[in-house]
Amino acid sequence: MREAQFLRRNRDRWASYEQRPASHPDEQADRFIRLTDDLAYARTFYPGSKAVDYLNGLTTRLHLDIYRNRREKGSRFARFFSMDLPAVMARHRRQLLYSFLLFACFTAVGAVSARYDEDFVRLILGDEYVDMTRRNIEEGDPFRVYKDMDPLPMFLRIAFNNIMVSLRVFVLGLLASVGTVYGLFYNGLMLGAFEYMFFSHDLGGASVLVVFIHGTLEISAIIITGAAGLVLGKSMLFPGTHARLTSLMQGTRDGLSILLGLMPVLMVAAFFEGYVTRHTGMPLWMSLSILCGSLAFIFWYFILLPVRVSRPNMGSAPQASALSIPEKENI
Repeated sequence: MREAQFLRRNRDRWASYEQRPASHPDEQADRFIRLTDDLAYARTFYPGSKAVDYLNGLTTRLHLDIYRNRREKGSRFARFFSMDLPAVMARHRRQLLYSFLLFACFTAVGAVSARYDEDFVRLILGDEYVDMTRRNIEEGDPFRVYKDMDPLPMFLRIAFNNIMVSLRVFVLGLLASVGTVYGLFYNGLMLGAFEYMFFSHDLGGASVLVVFIHGTLEISAIIITGAAGLVLGKSMLFPGTHARLTSLMQGTRDGLSILLGLMPVLMVAAFFEGYVTRHTGMPLWMSLSILCGSLAFIFWYFILLPVRVSRPNMGSAPQASALSIPEKENI
């Protein structure tokens, strides 16, 4: 059968699956069986076609609906962190990549600006913080700032600040993603200027070993939050074949899922900053273990696990519509 004929024969049925929920579990099961048959046929005879991507997405969403509606054993909380959140990250891997590239670029801009403009660090970090840090460096304890408060109040203050920063970067995505990009821009400039300040005093390696004990998780959280904000902005700017409000609601749900998944990361980062970073004289192996362990966790959970979760369905569900599949005229 030609692909164009295959599409004309089935497109109305596929559209009805998207627009009309199944009225009975048996009907839902029948839809799933027919869709998997269609998907297998398309993969066999039309590999590389947009129809394959579309049917894969539609079948995936129906499978998730069936799985969500059945009685589950175990905790929904555990399912969220083991399946649902990785699936969301898999769908929005491009936004995560864009957020990382933007943040890395803005961090480099911050470092270069600090290199060629002596007042830039003060402009970004403030005179009080710069003067205090330079005074601590001169007195031989450059990271004294992490020892000035008792651990518990410091932990609570930093945890609250981390959560508010993440919420702000995410919500700013409603400004057509421009607000989220600005949040990444400002935080990237801060990191670049901050690190240059220490590298210019030959304390770059020490700053990495000390500050990145908590900074690895904090910076990763900012980048992932930026991805959530870009998801929100994209859902509003590019709704595809969905109504703009429907697309925005889906983007909001996915973005909030990412934020919820980041809460433990932000709390652990605050714990490290309040209770661990203050021990600036810890052995090198211990500092490297915490830093590398944090980085390995972020890479595994937010990059590798989403790939693994999405692999059985050959990727995440595309937001395509049956009516958007082009027919091939010359087959």
